[in-house]
Amino acid sequence: MNKTKIVISSLAVIVLGTTLMHAQSSRTWVSGTGNDGNPCTRTLPCKTFDGAILKTAPGGEVDALDPGAFGSFTITKPITIDGGAGQVASILVSATDGVVVQAGATDVVVLRNLSLQGSGTGINGIRFLSGKVLMIENSEVNGFSNNGIDIALSASGQAHISKTTVANIGQVGIKATTTSGIAPVVITDSKVIFTNIGAEASDHSRMTVTRSTIDYAGSVGLMADSPTGDSQAMIRESELCFNGSAVKAGSASVSILVSSSRVAFNDIAFDLPGGFIASFGNNEVANNKSDGTLSPTGPALK
Repeated sequence: MNKTKIVISSLAVIVLGTTLMHAQSSRTWVSGTGNDGNPCTRTLPCKTFDGAILKTAPGGEVDALDPGAFGSFTITKPITIDGGAGQVASILVSATDGVVVQAGATDVVVLRNLSLQGSGTGINGIRFLSGKVLMIENSEVNGFSNNGIDIALSASGQAHISKTTVANIGQVGIKATTTSGIAPVVITDSKVIFTNIGAEASDHSRMTVTRSTIDYAGSVGLMADSPTGDSQAMIRESELCFNGSAVKAGSASVSILVSSSRVAFNDIAFDLPGGFIASFGNNEVANNKSDGTLSPTGPALK
């Protein structure tokens, strides 16, 4: 190859690289009447979140212009997906996961104003497999056969869930585990209803539930259950009603603290086959078939 051809080839690579970089914008848009062949601008929006994510730069944001069904998607970079302030964007899935977050170790992902509907055949509503932080705000996860929000990490990562409803879930409403490091999960101002297990802190997780409702769990409302014995949960200023067991320490060495919460109309209020459950003595515990058992070293029952 002569020098001229080398120069031309080098220029072609530079031009192509520059074109690809400019093809991604910091803010893109989707619409129910959009097209994924569009550049995802406000005037020429895309049709699906998947299509818009490809054209959004790392750290950017995808916004919905109007209500619509925008499809399931996978996230592999820092990004915000916002269904819109005036409406909630819908994601309808069948026999698959709704959203999969498989981002980098330093990536922050935000999911806001989304409605994920599994119609009974969707598998998991949201799966968080890797990333530094996942924030779920003002969203709904409904009708999935496995877990609503499945935090299944292989390294340390945080999840913050606020103003979100998880309902009609076959297994666990919100489950957290990691095989390495620690997985803190903060749940505030949210509802988990009609599940098998409402919220489960499993291996190496630290779950805090505040000002939230966990009702109508067929098996357990809030459970700490870890084969390695390394999980902790705390619930305060919340409601645990009409569950099988309201609170359960499902294995040795796990811990649950309960404070300023209503625990009523459950089969068992405090279920202690292993581990540690403590009440701060300021809970409303009433009308359960059995108040159950607290750890001998814990505070008084009510």
